[in-house]
Amino acid sequence: MKFAVRILFATILLAGMAACAKKAVKTDAPVEPTPVAETTPTDTSGRYKVGDLDSDACLRQRVVYFDLDQTAIKSEFQAQISCHAAYLRQFPNARVTLEGNADERGTREYNLGLGERRGNAVQSALSSAGAAYGQLTVVSYGEERPVDRGHDEAAWAKNRRVEIVYTTAN
Repeated sequence: MKFAVRILFATILLAGMAACAKKAVKTDAPVEPTPVAETTPTDTSGRYKVGDLDSDACLRQRVVYFDLDQTAIKSEFQAQISCHAAYLRQFPNARVTLEGNADERGTREYNLGLGERRGNAVQSALSSAGAAYGQLTVVSYGEERPVDRGHDEAAWAKNRRVEIVYTTAN
């Protein structure tokens, strides 16, 4: 009799646990940026033209994405950084604003600081690749300018970014 009660109790306990278990929620995978081709100016002389900002595949890619709470630039964005640095070296009058952004998690102050640190990381990478420091301005918007207003990892991944905005092309 005791054994039968124990079996019944264990069965009820397992059934209750199974009923209370969380169901797996399928989430969209984070947006993976498309890889950037090697830096190749469009004309055969190896130099960029002013119009290349809108026509060159490498120069059109103007967003650098970051991992959660990170300021390190991922290796997949190194070619993009090199491409923009080459353009800035060739056109010393060109100016860029690096707009740092964060996802909605964290306090407003933390996200503003994180956006600034991300902008500074891109500024440092561009400077290291040959862009003049005076051509680069960093602005942080923190969580204030999301590109995706969702509240899941896919949206947050899109919002953790630095946008490269040309304010003067040459």
